[in-house]
Amino acid sequence: MSPAIKYTLGRLGLFVVVFAALFPLPLNILVKAMIAFVASAGFSFILLRKWRNEMAEHLGSVVERRTAEKQRLRSALAGDDDAVAAGDRVAAADASTPAPTEEKTAPTEVKTTQAEKTAPAEVKTVPAGEKTALAEEKTATAAGSTDTDVAAATGELKSETKSDAGK
Repeated sequence: MSPAIKYTLGRLGLFVVVFAALFPLPLNILVKAMIAFVASAGFSFILLRKWRNEMAEHLGSVVERRTAEKQRLRSALAGDDDAVAAGDRVAAADASTPAPTEEKTAPTEVKTTQAEKTAPAEVKTVPAGEKTALAEEKTATAAGSTDTDVAAATGELKSETKSDAGK
């Protein structure tokens, strides 16, 4: 269990014990809670010293690790190749795992349906001298042409929409 969680649960437990001890007294519940809070803080200072020191050491190591990582990242961003290699987790993981062995497997068979076997492929070929409508449109657009006759002949002339007609 994390030292921080252990210390926090210890503090909470001390509060509950002191609050339960004050419960029979004829005081307002908020006054009892305030007295229990202050008393549990004093008791935790004495009784939970070891857990508090463990938590402080743990948090200190976390801060040191984050500071070191921050410095490594700054060095890597500055162009230090050693810092980049030190933080390359993928290369470190590849080095620590054994290389997979190659196993010979049987080739997989591709299954096709009867309809796929008998259906002819629909491929439209265009003779080398002819241009497709899309190619003509790209050529006309690239040249800045607005020739509506060419567009109408190729079937690319678009009619106005209702929103454009009302303008």
